[in-house]
Amino acid sequence: MIGHNIYRIRKERGLTLSDLSERTGISKSYLSNIERNLKQNPSIQVMEKIAFVLKVDLKTLLKVTTDNEIKLPFDKEWFDFMAALIETGIDKQQIHQYKILVEFLKWYNETKLIKK
Repeated sequence: MIGHNIYRIRKERGLTLSDLSERTGISKSYLSNIERNLKQNPSIQVMEKIAFVLKVDLKTLLKVTTDNEIKLPFDKEWFDFMAALIETGIDKQQIHQYKILVEFLKWYNETKLIKK
């Protein structure tokens, strides 16, 4: 999660990995490993350098999002759609079958376009 926080904030600040590397004095490969959560326990000194360059406090970088805090990218229209499906008695298995049908229709339309 720390890596995701760093990546998100870095992107918000408009910095590349190379920019962050230059400004912190930390190698680009090491920063990349942190962002991809391959290096999950960077030292406090490394985290302080990153926080300083990103202009955030250390607490922000270390914050772990709990399931209750995760914001889903769904809007009211999607929730209404799901509620309508549930009201009609469609269950998860049936939704999976519709998904297969939609994937087939997508494939069919794509192959039809290729043949033209």
